[in-house]
Amino acid sequence: MAIFSVYVVNKAGGLIYQLDSYAPRAEAEKTFSYPLDLLLKLHDERVLVAFGQRDGIRVGHAVLAINGVDVNGKYMADGKEVLEYLGNPANYPVSIRFGRPRLTSNEKLMLASMFHSLFAIGSQLSPEQGSSGIEMLETDTFKLHCFQTLTGIKFVVLADPRQAGIDSLLRKIYEIYSDFALKNPFYSLEMPIRCELFDQNLKLALEVAEKAGTFGPGS
Repeated sequence: MAIFSVYVVNKAGGLIYQLDSYAPRAEAEKTFSYPLDLLLKLHDERVLVAFGQRDGIRVGHAVLAINGVDVNGKYMADGKEVLEYLGNPANYPVSIRFGRPRLTSNEKLMLASMFHSLFAIGSQLSPEQGSSGIEMLETDTFKLHCFQTLTGIKFVVLADPRQAGIDSLLRKIYEIYSDFALKNPFYSLEMPIRCELFDQNLKLALEVAEKAGTFGPGS
């Protein structure tokens, strides 16, 4: 069982908090000789596999690390461009780790805004007045759970489809938000949450939820 991530979206659709708790990643690392038998291309500031699949490496996978050192988009840790480095025969043999591209901060902001819009559309499509909007979306690899407060703040949790107790967890997160963000004199409503106690208590709540599956009375 696992809880993958938590998003907090304000009533205007802005992302004000995001935490990746556990991200299962299908990664593959292999040592290559020159020339590289994969076609790599730059897309959205990432180096992606455009052609060639082998040993768990798939088209669309991004270069995540070279020789055990993580890359940052199209750049290596020393500032060199990944494609330039891999194009030089003197740098071989080279170990490259591939995997699904990580979401950037801008992509997370965009996705939060898109979900806010989908939530509103779901409410409008309801044949009855007063629809709660989207409460859950299900795929084969995860479930998205959403709880919206009366003030329009949305708490979104992405979790393993088998994870139990998410409804209780969402309300626990709301309780933590009320106690450690709203009661913080330095926090401004609708603005990004940067409260250490909020972080600490949220992470603790996620650990408890993953181990116990639910919250009992008084938790």
